[in-house]
Amino acid sequence: MSTLFVADIHLCAREPAITAGFLHFLRARAIAAQALYILGDLFKVWVGDDDPNPLHHEIAVALQALTQRGIPCYFIHGNRDFLLGKRYAAACGITLLIAPQVMFLNGLRIVILHGDALCTDDNDYQRFRRWMHQRCLQRLFLSLPLWLRLRIADRMRANSLRANSGKTTGIMDVNAQAVIAAMDDTDSTVMIHGHTHQPAIHQLPGKRCRAVLGAWCHHGSIVEVSTSGVILHEFRFNG
Repeated sequence: MSTLFVADIHLCAREPAITAGFLHFLRARAIAAQALYILGDLFKVWVGDDDPNPLHHEIAVALQALTQRGIPCYFIHGNRDFLLGKRYAAACGITLLIAPQVMFLNGLRIVILHGDALCTDDNDYQRFRRWMHQRCLQRLFLSLPLWLRLRIADRMRANSLRANSGKTTGIMDVNAQAVIAAMDDTDSTVMIHGHTHQPAIHQLPGKRCRAVLGAWCHHGSIVEVSTSGVILHEFRFNG
C-alpha cells in the first residue's frame, strides 16, 4: 500500500472546484492508502476552530469518514492554517504533528514539514513567521471577536500579496543550505514539503532527494511513497 502526502490545497468557499476535487481525492484515492499526511495550508485562511464556516464542517465530515475507515490522517500546520487546533482536529479525526517530523517508510528515513521554515532568504517573511508563532500573540488573536479576526486575516493576506509581488521567485524559494541542514539534523534521506508551489523531485548529493508538492489550483498534487519509491503525481479534479 502507498502513503500519500498533500499540501497547499487552500480550501475556501470561493473555490468550489478545489473543494470538489479534494473531496473526490479523499473518496477515490486516499481511501486506498495506508495513511494520508496533509503538510499544511489545507485551508486558505484559518482564524480559529470556532469559525462556523460550513466548508469547515464539510471537510471535517469527509476526513472523519476516511479515518473511521481505518486510514489514519496526519496534519502539519502551514503558514495559512497555523491556528488550526485540537478542537477541529478531533472533529476531523486527524492527528496533529509538530514539524519537522521524521518517519520511516519502505526503508526510507523521511522528514516532512510545510516548507516555509526553509525559505531563509526571505528575511521579512521569517521575521513575520517568528512573530506569528508566539503563543501569547496567538492566544490574544483568538480571544478577539470572530468578525474582527476575519477582517484582520483579510488585511494580512492583502499585505502579503503586495509584499510578495515585489519579491523574486528565488527569494521565496527554499534555501539550499537550509535544506541540507534540515536533512542532516534529522539524518534523513528524503524530504517532503510544500509551500513553494513548485512541484518537483530534486535529486540531492548522497543519494538523497527532496519532493516538493504543488498547490491545488486547476489540478491536484500528490507525493506517493511506496515500494516503488517516491513519486510525484498531478491529476485533474475530474479525472
